[in-house]
Amino acid sequence: MYSSTILWFRNDLRLWDNVTLTEAIKKSRKVYPVYCLDPRQFAPTPLGYPKTGPFRAKFLLETLQDLRHHLQKIGSDLIIRQGLPEEIIPRLAKEWQVEAVFASKEITAEEVRVENQLETLLMAEKITFSLWWQSTLLHIEDIPWPVKNIPDIFTQFRKEAEKTTPVRPSLAPPTQMNSIEPIAAGSLPHLSALGLTPIAPNPKAIIPFAGGERMGRARLQEFLWDTDSLKNYKETRNDLRKPNGSSKLSAWLANGSLSPRTVYEEVKKYEKERHKNSSTYWLIFELLWRDYFKLMARKHGSKIFKLEGIQDKPLDLEDNMKSFLAWANGSTGIPFIDANMREMNATGYMSNRGRQNVASFLIKDLKVNWTWGASYFESMLIDYDVCSNWGNWNYIAGVGNDPRENRYFNIMSQARKYDPQGDYVRHWIPELAYLPGKKIHYPPELPTKELHQSGIRLGKSYPRPIVSFNRWLY
Repeated sequence: MYSSTILWFRNDLRLWDNVTLTEAIKKSRKVYPVYCLDPRQFAPTPLGYPKTGPFRAKFLLETLQDLRHHLQKIGSDLIIRQGLPEEIIPRLAKEWQVEAVFASKEITAEEVRVENQLETLLMAEKITFSLWWQSTLLHIEDIPWPVKNIPDIFTQFRKEAEKTTPVRPSLAPPTQMNSIEPIAAGSLPHLSALGLTPIAPNPKAIIPFAGGERMGRARLQEFLWDTDSLKNYKETRNDLRKPNGSSKLSAWLANGSLSPRTVYEEVKKYEKERHKNSSTYWLIFELLWRDYFKLMARKHGSKIFKLEGIQDKPLDLEDNMKSFLAWANGSTGIPFIDANMREMNATGYMSNRGRQNVASFLIKDLKVNWTWGASYFESMLIDYDVCSNWGNWNYIAGVGNDPRENRYFNIMSQARKYDPQGDYVRHWIPELAYLPGKKIHYPPELPTKELHQSGIRLGKSYPRPIVSFNRWLY
C-alpha cells in the first residue's frame, strides 16, 4: 500500500470501468488525480493546422469539467496543469512526496516517448511508475498471439479472437476517494488560451456533441434504448443525415470518457432484453476493428505514419498544396466530396462512409500525399483516435491492412447510392441548395482531366472550385 499516488489521467477520462483509477484507489491511501494540458497537442502541424483543432479541444475541456464534477462528488477533485507531463508530473510528485504514479498505457510514438522520459525521471527519485492497459475491448494479454505475430488481415484476427478471447468484465465506478488536502486544483482554460478560436454550435450539425462521461452514457442510452436504433444499425449506419443512423459513440470512446467494455456490455444486455441480430453484432464488430488498429499500431510502430505505410509500399503521390487545399476546404467542385468536407469543417464530424470517400478521392483521384489528409483529419475531427485514423488512411491508401489490391471508391456511384436525391449535398453546399426545382445529376465518371489540371485552374482565383458546381444540376 502506497501512502500517496498521482493518478495521471490521459485518454481515460471517466470513472466507470477505469482500471487505473480502480488500482490507484485500491493500492494507495491518498490519490492525487492530475491532468496535463500538453501545449504540443495544440501546436501547429507542418501543414499549418493546429494538431488539436477547436472542435476536439472544446470537447476535451467539456470532458475535463465533467470528470472534475464526478470526482468532486466522491470527495476528490481534478488537478489541472498546463505544460509538458514529463516535467509537471515529476515536479508534483516531489512536491507532494508521492510514492507512485499510475497512468493508462498508450501505444503510439509521441505518447510512448513521454512515458519513457517520465519513467526515467521518476526512477531517479525512486518513485514507482505503473502503466495499465485499458484502451481496447480485448485485453492485450488475453489475445492468442504475441503482438509481433498478430495477423495482418483483420478477418483472420477477428475469427480467432472471437473464438478464444473473452471480454473482461467492466469495473464499477468508485463511490469514494480519499480526499486530498487543499491544493490549487487549477482552472480550465478557454479555447483562446490554447491558441484556438472559440466556436459556436452549428445548427446544421447532425447531433450536438458535448464532452464528458455523463453525455457519453446518455448517447449510449439514447441510441440503444430510447430510440431502439441498434436493431437496424447495419442497414442504417451509412445514412448521412439521420441522427440515429449510426451510434456516433466514437468521440467519447476516443478520449476515454466511455469504455469499449461498457458499450459491449450494454449491447449484450440489449441483445438479451430486446433484439439480437446482425445489427447488434455489427457494433461489436466495429469495436473489434477499433481494437485491431490499436494492435496494428503497437505491432508496426511509426510505420503507420509514413507514406509507404505498414507494407513499406512505394506510392506515386504528390505534395500538391493547391489540390490539397481545394479538398480540405471543400471546393473541388465535386458535390459529394465537398459536402462531406464542409460538414467536417463546420462541425468536427463526418460519417464513416464520407471519410472513406474523401480519403479515396484525395489519394486515387487527386494523387495527393495521403499523410496530409490524415494530418488534416487529426486537426479537424472531434472523434480523432490516432490508431483508427492513421490505420484507416493506411487501409484506403493501399499500404495497410486491406487484402484487396487497389481498392477504389467510385465517387459517382457512391453518391448515387448514399445520396440519391442530393439531400445531403444540398444541406452542406449553399451554392446548390438555393436553386429551386433543380436536382443533382451524378454523371457516370468524374471529370478526371479537370481534376488533374487543378493546379492550373485554381491559379490566383483560389478558392474557386476546380470543377463548376453548375455542371451537376439539371
